[in-house]
Amino acid sequence: MASIELRNIRKSFGVVEVIKGVDLTIRKGEFMVFVGPSGCGKSTLLRLISGLEDITSGEMLFDGQRVNALAPSKRGIAMVFQSYALYPHMTVYENMAFGLTLEKGHDKDEIRRRVEKAADMLQIRQYLDRLPKQLSGGQRQRVAIGRAITRDPKVFLFDEPLSNLDAALRVATRIEIAKLHEGMPETTMIYVTHDQVEAMTLADRICVLRDGMIEQVGTPMELYETPDSLFVAGFIGSPKMNFIGGERAAAHGASTIGIRGEHIAIVPEGGEWSGTVIHTENLGADSYVYLDMGTEEPVVVRLDGANSYKSGDVVHVTPMADRIHRFDASGKPMR
Repeated sequence: MASIELRNIRKSFGVVEVIKGVDLTIRKGEFMVFVGPSGCGKSTLLRLISGLEDITSGEMLFDGQRVNALAPSKRGIAMVFQSYALYPHMTVYENMAFGLTLEKGHDKDEIRRRVEKAADMLQIRQYLDRLPKQLSGGQRQRVAIGRAITRDPKVFLFDEPLSNLDAALRVATRIEIAKLHEGMPETTMIYVTHDQVEAMTLADRICVLRDGMIEQVGTPMELYETPDSLFVAGFIGSPKMNFIGGERAAAHGASTIGIRGEHIAIVPEGGEWSGTVIHTENLGADSYVYLDMGTEEPVVVRLDGANSYKSGDVVHVTPMADRIHRFDASGKPMR
């Protein structure tokens, strides 16, 4: 395992600065997730850690040792990409063993032991003699992960590994990655995604990036319950936090207030606010009611179970007072 320290890391492509001074420490054995919208710099930051991109300025340390000029092959990392990058003419076993066959010092017995151990961990031993074309997308991704495991890396780097899978396979493979982390607790893992649900369910800590800079670093629940900015509050959580300005916010001494859908109650009468139903979504275990309250975007109320509200209904709502987030005009929290 390895700790990784980024000190004022910057990366420019020509005159365009993509990473704008990132300071971050990733602990040994930690599962760190980089999350943010497209173009925020999360994949570029991962490539800087891997050594696939050169750092423009700043320092990168692995276990306290400077690695700015160290080749990727010398960093003790293994990387899993969006594309599976499997050799179509090789069996699953050959694909998983390929990296080890290129390295010196591994005999056939050791290679087989490593491949079979990784295959057992990912429940793909029965596919070792198959070609990639005979596997599903989820199975191919597990082979790609298994190939990385056999190298016994200090650091795992995942670059949006689930983005090519359908919804059901994404969930199943996400569980496999979580189990992988539990089974390799000493291996540091860094995972890039634009999907905040993946971030919330996998991470020990999340690093939220925006426009090449860090917005906030914390545990999933720290980001969910105490966001450091309007941006984080709106990005973390599904559906996102409701934002309300104007007189309603001023009544709470803020420029903008935020409240999550599950923290708003629909009441028979006498609520603090009222709104008109414009849409409902019944999902079985819970449901969403979208209200027109004169805000820029509809206010979403999350309810347990199904609901019978219909478009045009006027409803009264009351937010939980201790769950209201107050933000100033710059978008910073008022605590």
